[in-house]
Amino acid sequence: MLSIDGIQEQKMKCNIKGKNKSHNTDDPRLREIVENLESLKIGVDEPFRFHCTMCGKCCTNREDILLTPKDLFYISKELKKIPEDVVKEFCETYIGSASRFPIVRLYPTGYDKHCPLLNGNKCSVHAVKPVVCAMFPIGRVLQGSADGPKPEEITSDSVQYIFVKPGCGDDSETHTVREWFGEFGIPMEDEFFVKWQRTLSAASSAIRRFEKGFSPETMNTIWNVVFGLIYLNYDTDQDFTEQFSDNAAKIMKLISMAEGRKGES
Repeated sequence: MLSIDGIQEQKMKCNIKGKNKSHNTDDPRLREIVENLESLKIGVDEPFRFHCTMCGKCCTNREDILLTPKDLFYISKELKKIPEDVVKEFCETYIGSASRFPIVRLYPTGYDKHCPLLNGNKCSVHAVKPVVCAMFPIGRVLQGSADGPKPEEITSDSVQYIFVKPGCGDDSETHTVREWFGEFGIPMEDEFFVKWQRTLSAASSAIRRFEKGFSPETMNTIWNVVFGLIYLNYDTDQDFTEQFSDNAAKIMKLISMAEGRKGES
């Protein structure tokens, strides 16, 4: 399975908090990337041409802007809201049909399906915009086994990059991935990204096993606890990194306890 940072897999609704409306699960952007992956890959010091003209087109007709816990934390801090309120106001939540992990995405609005944080042609949280938006038109890719990259396979060295023609802006500037990330303060050795992907990998693998033995009611409880811990359990006045590490550890402890219960059944 392919894990693409910010590009969503097929979706399945659940009842964790946030908007929960039907939407198209056939993402043409994801299909295009999967079908043309090798030709889209780009080295970190390989040049690409792109100049953002602030037209706002990259923020419309988008149904694939996913939030990491770090994105949600800093957006909440910028808006002076708690994460739960940001999710309720701007997001949709569901269980990924392949990952089986709780997903949070910005819920598109209006006839042009624009990002709910778009104000005119400008991002209302530009200083802390989601990492997938900051990277645009670059994406990050992890490849692994059929069930997804295993935790031990995920390192900074295993991250690959793709350049997808943006369909907006112009080509009057030349950049490299390294330079582009540097402009937006995204580290090439992104410790959070690695830890987040490892958590996703380990938790997703366990959740898929649990679904074979647990009742729907038990699974719903597990999903809601995982969702609350990894996305919502933060004080935005405190350091994010330490809180994320604590929450990830709590999820792994929860999984261990559930594994024990499953073994007793």
